Amino acid sequence: MFGYGGRFLMTTLLYAHKACLDHSVPEGHPERPARLEAVLSGLEAPDFQPLMRKVAPLATPAQLMRVHPEYFVEKIMAVMPLSGFHAFDPDTSASPGTRAAALRAAGAVAAAVDDVMAGKADNAFCAVRPPGHHAEPEKAMGFCFFNSIAIGALHARAAHGARRVAVVDFDVHHGNGTQAAFWDDPDLFYASTHQAPFYPGSGSETEAGRHDQGNIVNAPLVAHSDPALFRQAYEMRILPALEAFAPDLVMISAGFDAHIDDPLAQLSLTEKDFAWVTQALCDVAARRCNGRVVSVLEGGYNLEALGTSAAAHVAALMAA
Repeated sequence: MFGYGGRFLMTTLLYAHKACLDHSVPEGHPERPARLEAVLSGLEAPDFQPLMRKVAPLATPAQLMRVHPEYFVEKIMAVMPLSGFHAFDPDTSASPGTRAAALRAAGAVAAAVDDVMAGKADNAFCAVRPPGHHAEPEKAMGFCFFNSIAIGALHARAAHGARRVAVVDFDVHHGNGTQAAFWDDPDLFYASTHQAPFYPGSGSETEAGRHDQGNIVNAPLVAHSDPALFRQAYEMRILPALEAFAPDLVMISAGFDAHIDDPLAQLSLTEKDFAWVTQALCDVAARRCNGRVVSVLEGGYNLEALGTSAAAHVAALMAA
């Protein structure tokens, strides 16, 4: 830790790569390069100068295949277009820049896990795109190709001996892909607040993991829920379950589309709520795993709200 602006700050890493801006989308698509530009622009403010900035490496095939079968990885790579777009579904299209962007996104998370697990930083934020939490082990969907955060979680286990890894997801959409990847393994924990009923249609309270083992914790919120209900879901359900799980690493799927100004959803959060939940998760990490936290950008589609919300999230990581 070191002092900055009268506070003691955590050593926080920022992983990014310009290739993540080269993943193009069809005209009018909400998951556009300007999203990442808004995040990175917000993190250029003077308060963020202490961030340790690193360039995201490419994920290796071995890292991808900890979550996705070899045939799936090969299929995704084979259909990446040299021009125009290749549509996996009506929402999910690849362009010539998508291959490198997706590999840098997953590579950023694995590298951040390396640094945090090795004690080179207290925590990290990966400012990358495309997002990943909808990508199931054998299906690209919901703007996502590879599930970067699940890849990072299994990398922590394989490369660093982390037995129990937790992912907490506050994106407005349920992370069906992460849930699917973790479903059968009681040593992988996934918890989510999300709007429901809503895309992708999963994430009910009854979905608790194989044989209802409790490693999956869903706290759905109806449209227009008051932020107090969001905080209550964490205080009453998710934080106690995370604490009891006793993770070796806490990871965050940091989507900011639950913001009141986001055009794709109808929750009512503000920057203060994202800062609050970040601090709460860091508090559990401080008690259970020496503060080790790796966060990954997921959704958020109002550019101004996305930039200010991501800044609030990273500021909370720095000050945890």
